[in-house]
Amino acid sequence: MNATTRNARRPSADAFTPAMAKELARRRRQLMRAMGQGSIAVIPSAPVRVRNHDVEYPYRQDSDFLYLTGFTEPGAVAVLVPGRPQGEYVLFCRERDPVMETWHGRRAGQEGAVERFGADDSFPISDVDDILPGLLEDRVRVYATLGRDQDFDQKLMGWVNRLKEQARSGVHPPHEFVSLEYLLHDMRLFKSRAEIRLMREAGAISTRAHVRAMKACRPGMMEYEIEAELLYEFRRAGTEPAYPSIVGGGANGCILHYTENNARLNDGDLLLIDAGCELQGYASDITRTFPVNGRFSPAQRELYEVVLEAQYAAIEQAVPGNHWNDPHMAAVKVLTRGLVSLGLLKGRPAQLIKDGAYRQFYMHRTGHWLGLDVHDVGDYKLDETWRLLEPGMVMTVEPGLYIPAGTKGVSKRFHDIGIRIEDDVLVTADGYDVLTRDCPKAPDEIEALVGSGE
Repeated sequence: MNATTRNARRPSADAFTPAMAKELARRRRQLMRAMGQGSIAVIPSAPVRVRNHDVEYPYRQDSDFLYLTGFTEPGAVAVLVPGRPQGEYVLFCRERDPVMETWHGRRAGQEGAVERFGADDSFPISDVDDILPGLLEDRVRVYATLGRDQDFDQKLMGWVNRLKEQARSGVHPPHEFVSLEYLLHDMRLFKSRAEIRLMREAGAISTRAHVRAMKACRPGMMEYEIEAELLYEFRRAGTEPAYPSIVGGGANGCILHYTENNARLNDGDLLLIDAGCELQGYASDITRTFPVNGRFSPAQRELYEVVLEAQYAAIEQAVPGNHWNDPHMAAVKVLTRGLVSLGLLKGRPAQLIKDGAYRQFYMHRTGHWLGLDVHDVGDYKLDETWRLLEPGMVMTVEPGLYIPAGTKGVSKRFHDIGIRIEDDVLVTADGYDVLTRDCPKAPDEIEALVGSGE
């Protein structure tokens, strides 16, 4: 690529439909109602990040900014001003510039910000220092995401301080700063029908990728060759990886966040793949574990069936009225009983759970919120009590067992076995809906798929 070219690829503009515009307007109205009169919200876009020298990382918009605007360009600031007569939604963004657009890609500009992205007013980002202080004037409280972007925090405080210096002239600066996350992240926790449609489709694309990887897998391949199969399926559907794919064979499957993906896949080992795509900002998150040679060994199958049973038990608890910890405890009970039956733990399951003995083999929790971020926003506890599950919440359910070589007191036949099974689960009004149910996980089904590709 040309030495001065920037990596400026953007998601397709086709993703911003009239239905999405309506959805975004609804979100902004809901947030402004919660903010109340006399308030203002100031939300910056994500900054551009340098990968090395003059090459930038592929740009990904800040999730809060994306949730409220659908705007995917850098160099922007969204302002929500409840009750402003000239319009409550103001978007500062880059101006149209034929020369810059020739080098770096198309821009919406002020006209596009209004016509395509629903802003009531739009101004050049170069004018933000002159215009934004006037929007802050006479507002009592400022909602902002302080602490995320120090450079922008300093600019915001500078605008407020400039108003304070004019107090003797009758200017009224804001006197209260409130965390925007307090309101916005609770909104993001409950997915709309439009969001669920996107997450279901992301799950379907990721399912195709996992199936493709299973079919392609054979002993002697490299982990990155399997990763390439995943990436092919993601990109051919116009999506990106939602996070760095984990493709860990054998001992590498016992490393929870393994991403080197550069080892050879050996006959007789398991392969753990934790990978999902991101569609229009919304993540999927699937983990499957399968034998490299297409046949589980007896030890591998015994442990796999324990994890699968634990996942089924946990999913059954992902229903409204239960609390966040119920799926986790359901998985822990099944895993502990299974570890005792296989001789990996000794004692009464209830006491072993109380003592946390299972953590030697299962050291993480059974899930997390899922949405615009793969580890999505939203409180897990309210007033020190586990949050109750409600319709519209989407979570992962991902129990596992990990037994690296050298684990004391464990038969060698279990060594270097890492197993995790993960699906994306929507809490519904009357139960649950597994958004990734079509991704194979039954042992016989997996064995029939692995290595079956051309």
